[in-house]
Amino acid sequence: MRPDVESWFRSRTSRAADWALPALMAAKAERGATVSVVLPALDEQETVGAIVSLIVTALGAGVPPDRRLVDELVVLDSGSRDRTAGVAAAAGATVVHRDDVLPRISAVSGKGEAMWRSLAATTGDLVVFIDADLRSFTPAYVTGLLGPLLTDPQTALVKAVYERPFVNGEAVVHAGGGRVTELVARPLLNLHWPELAGVVQPLAGEYAARRSLLETLPFPCGYGVELGLLVDTLESVGLQAIAQVDLGVRRHRHHDEQRLGRMAADIMQTAYSRLAVEGRGSEQHTATFGLGTTLAQFQRVGDSFDLVEHEIGGLERPPMLTVPEYAAARCPQ
Repeated sequence: MRPDVESWFRSRTSRAADWALPALMAAKAERGATVSVVLPALDEQETVGAIVSLIVTALGAGVPPDRRLVDELVVLDSGSRDRTAGVAAAAGATVVHRDDVLPRISAVSGKGEAMWRSLAATTGDLVVFIDADLRSFTPAYVTGLLGPLLTDPQTALVKAVYERPFVNGEAVVHAGGGRVTELVARPLLNLHWPELAGVVQPLAGEYAARRSLLETLPFPCGYGVELGLLVDTLESVGLQAIAQVDLGVRRHRHHDEQRLGRMAADIMQTAYSRLAVEGRGSEQHTATFGLGTTLAQFQRVGDSFDLVEHEIGGLERPPMLTVPEYAAARCPQ
């Protein structure tokens, strides 16, 4: 039977404006919690500096301790070829290169890889992830996402809610963003995890969670990380541990259809791998043939097409608590 989606939506959705800084500071002090903000970044020199500056001046080292909500601000650089690292450091962030975290484990490309390694590069009890390509960031993104975590011990994961306009020059389609969400992620969740049908932006790159949850979950290395963490949180701690906060309007750079296709393939592979583990859906086919590991795409060249194949290998990192270096640092003998 389909769960009561509207009931969950009404009870577990709030607005960024509902979470005032003084109340959050009081809750943080009462619980003795620490906060890390992480920006996974790859070639984001145009936007990362402004985001870091706003966090520093409004919530971090730029304000008195009694108003300092953010204890640690880390830009996890995934190998940028532009000035991302220098711009972020000049704005006040601690910049950590992906390859310098857990160097025993060879790094791979992908957003999920950077997020997984960021757990070993930070120490906060609560971790906030913010995409580094935002053009609409305000400090309310951070305060909003932290609100439910700081005030409700039951909450373990908070997803962002927002409108995603599609901007193309002077043209703006107000609900035109989030194409992979509407065409791939939302149908998958409604079909296979209907409890999560009330999550407005399941692929939101802005979310916050308790470290005690994140360090127990596997991380898909690519674009499947958001769906994977959401589904795994449901299976690990239940629907009522998930909340969402309306942050208004989100503007960021857009990707072309082929890039979106590769994102969709990553997300579908993440979903199917979990269905197989749960013994549902395509497990017989998966056990016999395995999931595909490449995506074929085509580009028009003159009067013909060129075939381009992309790897979507579905690599996932294990729960961070199982990594000896991290476990030793977290739980010294």
